Amino acid sequence: MLFDSHVHLNARDFFEDRDETIKRALAAGVKYMVVVGFDRETIPLAIEIAEQHKTIYAAVGWHPVDAIDMTDRELEWIEELSAHPKVVAIGEMGLDYHWDKSPKDVQIEVFRKQIRLAKKLNMPIIIHNREATEDIIEVLKEEDAASVGGIMHCYNDSADYVQTCLDMNFYISLGGPVTFKNATLPKEVAVQVPLDRLLIETDAPFLAPHPYRGKRNEPAYVKLVAKKIAELRGMTLEEISEATTRNAISLFRLNI
Repeated sequence: MLFDSHVHLNARDFFEDRDETIKRALAAGVKYMVVVGFDRETIPLAIEIAEQHKTIYAAVGWHPVDAIDMTDRELEWIEELSAHPKVVAIGEMGLDYHWDKSPKDVQIEVFRKQIRLAKKLNMPIIIHNREATEDIIEVLKEEDAASVGGIMHCYNDSADYVQTCLDMNFYISLGGPVTFKNATLPKEVAVQVPLDRLLIETDAPFLAPHPYRGKRNEPAYVKLVAKKIAELRGMTLEEISEATTRNAISLFRLNI
């Protein structure tokens, strides 16, 4: 039994075959998923998908790339939607310094507002980080994000930062890159993270694991992530599946 802690079944890539994609995931042993919404289009869809499937949940937040488009109205909207019984986290949120659509100061302000909202609601947060680790950590510390904790989604940084994230009450989630042949950093992290703070994800349709790299990712492939981590840690697939599912259920406070 596997738990894909971060998937975008609400992406346009799945508009034509979403139901079939979910069936393939279930057949592969992926019982639970969290569909992450990140803008005006994907947030309602995340909730709609969660409403249609008993073991699929939703997260609602605003992506840093589009921070410049977020107003207080969007923040209020996210707060309203967070009351839905299938919404289990606020996010994804964070900082993305790879793209230049939204200025850094705007991203940081939107990031802070969402952390404060999550604290108000007492809900965990999902962090998107691209080329912004130092600023991410600084903001999380200044806003006392440890009081709600959350997930470092698709962790892609040095193992040197892992303990800092753990100390701030965050889980480390690994995806497709841990299976890439020349990706040494995620492999180091996969071994270093304590088993009770480890999560797995696909981030589908992005970052498909080997041997599907470069193709559309889908939640069924989270099994390949779990297999690789099991291999790296000298454990069985069942042990990794059980631990990461248990961790996700605990983090998202699911009564299952």
